[in-house]
Amino acid sequence: MARKKEISKDKILDTAYKMAIKDGIEGLTARGIAKAGHFSTQPLYLEFNNMDDLRNQVLRRISNDLRTHTLQQKYVGEPLIDLDLSYIDFAQAHVNLFRAMFVDGKFGSKIIADTLMELGTEKFKEQYPNVDYDDQKIHDIVIANWISTTGMAALVVNEIASFSQTQIVNVLNAQIHDAMLNNRLSETQENPMFAADEEASLKDNLA
Repeated sequence: MARKKEISKDKILDTAYKMAIKDGIEGLTARGIAKAGHFSTQPLYLEFNNMDDLRNQVLRRISNDLRTHTLQQKYVGEPLIDLDLSYIDFAQAHVNLFRAMFVDGKFGSKIIADTLMELGTEKFKEQYPNVDYDDQKIHDIVIANWISTTGMAALVVNEIASFSQTQIVNVLNAQIHDAMLNNRLSETQENPMFAADEEASLKDNLA
């Protein structure tokens, strides 16, 4: 009869997940996880191909939690703004993890970036169902929104500035409105002669 595993894959992942949430991804070493979970390093190498495999699975779990819970909080009833506020609250609650994934770019930024872009796109379409933009335009709006949101989160986390919820909402709404009217991420900005007509059209669609 095969010997029953004493340390399961789920136990290892649970231990690594809790470490990542508390201290950031960079602390996920074989010895660190084994010490925190009170087991040897041997089960890690039996259950995972290598440490990159383990980190990626932890990041997928974090990504799933962000998608289904952490970034689904309700604040002002505007889906994209609520997503931004959820993100800023997450940054304040998990400073080390925020810095590792979103500022330093350590470990698995692609996994998290894909989640943020997908969520941003979903929330934009939910908040602005009446606008008719192609995928590239929406992508640029969401990118611009994440630039602003991450910048504000970094200022708050590093105690460079503090903002009230009203201030954050006002800044982000202004940024989103600007991104909808302009193509500042494009190498060739649209002719400003059309800005007034486009703004009028946008207001009609948002009414």
